Amino acid sequence: MVQGATRGRGMMERNTIFALSSGPPPAGVAVIRLSGPKTRFGLETLIDSIPEPRRATLRSVRFRGTEIDRALIIYMPGPASFSGEDMAELHIHGGRAVIAALLDALGTLSGFRAAESGEFTRRAFLNGRLDLTEVEGMADLIAAETEAQRRQALRQADGTLRKAAESWRERLVRARALIEAELDFADEEDVPGAVSDRIWPDVSNLAEEISVALAGADPAERLRDGAEIVILGPPNAGKSTLLNALARREVAIVTPEPGTTRDLIEVRLDIGGYPVTLVDTAGLRDAAGAVEAEGVRRAEKRAASADFVLWLGEAGSPLPAPPVAAPILRVGTKTDALDSSPQRALRRADFDVLISARTGEGLDSLLARLGDFLRERFAPAESSLITRARHRSCLIACRDAAIAAGRPGPLELRAEELRRATDALGRLVGAVDVDDMLDVIFREFCIGK
Repeated sequence: MVQGATRGRGMMERNTIFALSSGPPPAGVAVIRLSGPKTRFGLETLIDSIPEPRRATLRSVRFRGTEIDRALIIYMPGPASFSGEDMAELHIHGGRAVIAALLDALGTLSGFRAAESGEFTRRAFLNGRLDLTEVEGMADLIAAETEAQRRQALRQADGTLRKAAESWRERLVRARALIEAELDFADEEDVPGAVSDRIWPDVSNLAEEISVALAGADPAERLRDGAEIVILGPPNAGKSTLLNALARREVAIVTPEPGTTRDLIEVRLDIGGYPVTLVDTAGLRDAAGAVEAEGVRRAEKRAASADFVLWLGEAGSPLPAPPVAAPILRVGTKTDALDSSPQRALRRADFDVLISARTGEGLDSLLARLGDFLRERFAPAESSLITRARHRSCLIACRDAAIAAGRPGPLELRAEELRRATDALGRLVGAVDVDDMLDVIFREFCIGK
């Protein structure tokens, strides 16, 4: 089904593009990538000849009689390349001056220009080397921050959803062909009557398979953004101290004065391989002023929409009922302070976890409990085909059309529903009606990819 994407070839500029595809300088090695019809000309200009394809070759890179560097050159002729065009990579030393000299040299060559964000991948899509779901998986792989996100993105980039969509499309095309045969050749002896009756059980099974895939969509989509955990509690319960301890840096200001935190403070964390946004909030109490009152309002609103709430209270004081309905972990803080205060006893029954963010006591237990929650929250994402709202929308349209086609009615109308189901799969992989979304998708990529 990827071949449908080749309809966009006429839109591509025929320039040869180039870009720094590795990290910013200085670095040990920098990779300059080329793609386009004049790749061979560029190599002949810079290194005098074309090296053996797909074999790293050490060459002197020269331009207008001046040596720029000695580099490893890899030449990959199309169409068997990432972009589907002739491509090359020049692995040079990663100093700023070396990189600038080579990019300047390429920029002076006729028919060459600097690549835009995601343009190498865009050409791979337009040349039918990747479908749209694989492109999105590659973007997610580049952006992955945690192990779970990496695994999910790699499955998508490897074509897991594409393969399922191809299978569904083949079955829909077969169903449509049998219907067309019955409609157009009903009088022919080799086309038996009611041949289309054989297809409806499979169309029903296909709709059920898509429904199963859709059932795991929400956790998989959420995994791309991560879970949100809000730290909530009264003033001086140790919320900001816990945030700093889990972040392992001074993110929030900590003072003995109640109400220090007025606004929401966020930090991104990797907990057990899963992405988390941890949010510190204002202490919940009758506010002393308009600013603090707004902070309390924001804290309660954010906690109400959170995936999980850490409800904090001092381990030696009663813990009130939480003001939100989100999943709660009751955390008793400042256990180290009880040692110096014989008048305050540990209220173990009030809490799920006891910690001292100052000494680190109990933090491993807290992280283990959070890891258990995240694994349960994201477990369906590990095997889900769907990772984006766009995938879900296309598959819902396909499933609903397949269900409509399975209902009794005129054969022509049922055939039209099957066409709609097939078109929805085409939109999923980028074979039809994708021009309006391409710019949005490829802006997610860095230059050089």
